[in-house]
Amino acid sequence: MRHLADALHDMARGQVHSGGERPCTGPEAERQANDFASAFLMPAASVLGHMPAGARVDQILEGKRIWKVSAMALTYRMHDLGLLTDWQYRSTCADLSARGYRTDEPQGLRKRETSQILTKVFQGLRAKGVRPSDVADQLGVTAEEMKKMLFGLTVTTVEGGGEGSGGRRDRGALSLVR
Repeated sequence: MRHLADALHDMARGQVHSGGERPCTGPEAERQANDFASAFLMPAASVLGHMPAGARVDQILEGKRIWKVSAMALTYRMHDLGLLTDWQYRSTCADLSARGYRTDEPQGLRKRETSQILTKVFQGLRAKGVRPSDVADQLGVTAEEMKKMLFGLTVTTVEGGGEGSGGRRDRGALSLVR
């Protein structure tokens, strides 16, 4: 669910870090966004109920299938929840890296996630004659930018001409949170 994790991370950055008296930036903002995405994908009660303290790499590799996340993401969450000590976390990360899990999932993640809700929203809009490029125009972004923001979670563009398929127009009623 790497794309979903990325989307949640970016959503957290946009929501948690927009406005406020002292906006959070840099490594702290990244940590907070990662924590949000991690907690959303792997709720504490679920991880604590399924994973043993001090889990071995083979247990983590088996556990990642429960939440459909990467082995590194589960390791991070387990450390965050106190199921892995600092030493166990570093050792596990080193072992996973040596096995190729730092940059990729050698066993893969079964299927790329999709969003039933977003798909239904765009299907409903399409039935009313509203194209994804019209939505992008209302958000004040290009159709390509909107497609990138949705990380392929749904079909967002239909190729073809049209006034809204390329450039920006004045902002409409919708607003985009980055």
